[in-house]
Amino acid sequence: MLLHRFLGLVIIVLMLTGCNRVKEDVLKRLIVGFVSYGASARSHMENYSELEDYLGNQLNSIIELEPAYNEIKALDQIAKQKWDLVFAPPGLAANAIYYHRYEPIIPLEGVAKLRSVIVVNADSRFQTKAELAGETIALGQKGSATGYYLPIYNLYGLSFAEVHFAPTPKTSLEWLDSQEVAASALSLQEFRQHRTNYKHGRFRIIDIDSRTIPPGAILIADKIEPEFKEQIKSTLSQTPSHIAASAGFLPNEQLPQYEYLVDVIERVLPISERIKEQPARLYEVKQETVN
Repeated sequence: MLLHRFLGLVIIVLMLTGCNRVKEDVLKRLIVGFVSYGASARSHMENYSELEDYLGNQLNSIIELEPAYNEIKALDQIAKQKWDLVFAPPGLAANAIYYHRYEPIIPLEGVAKLRSVIVVNADSRFQTKAELAGETIALGQKGSATGYYLPIYNLYGLSFAEVHFAPTPKTSLEWLDSQEVAASALSLQEFRQHRTNYKHGRFRIIDIDSRTIPPGAILIADKIEPEFKEQIKSTLSQTPSHIAASAGFLPNEQLPQYEYLVDVIERVLPISERIKEQPARLYEVKQETVN
């Protein structure tokens, strides 16, 4: 009888120990999102491959990389908190932090003085942004600081025949080159990068934003458990330099501040639907009061 009881206790202990081991062996799953235009997605995946292995080993987790091919798709994933970590450029970062409860934890590498520009063809008659009123222009996708929020903010008060939304900065210049649009908005960095595909002097800048904006950041979703969130932060802050460099982030630098960008976004949001209309009016229409 005693032997049976002893064997029963042993079996129970073994079962409980086994259950605990199963729990310990269950891997967490982290989805890491980023924006990547077209064919560059593959190279981005390669850049993040060492980080994927590092985080997987350090956090005992399954790391899944998930590219979004434009800012619209990225905003949708962020709004639904589908991404646990986000490598967010500044426009997406500001939006995610202040509207979708993401927390910035590590700054990304970036241009020290990122600026938005409006460009036209070299032989265009337009000399100022105000002269573009009534024309068709190209903006970037919603979520882009330099291609969407800042240009709309800087063109506020004007009305255009139509606004085209370019899926990539490269496309924006292609439309300008083929004269589908009278002007295109993008970042100064993107303009310098893509203008090399055209004859020297093919385009010219007619407006450059006087304000510089901060680089992007790695964000973490609010849904992550506090203890695991701290573990992720600590792991990222201790990332070996060669892995951090490949993935394009700066573990020991100060986090960017996005208050100015948030102000810009708040000014733009009330007219975001009007921009899709024809004509596209970049201002709010006051409702007439009835006596």
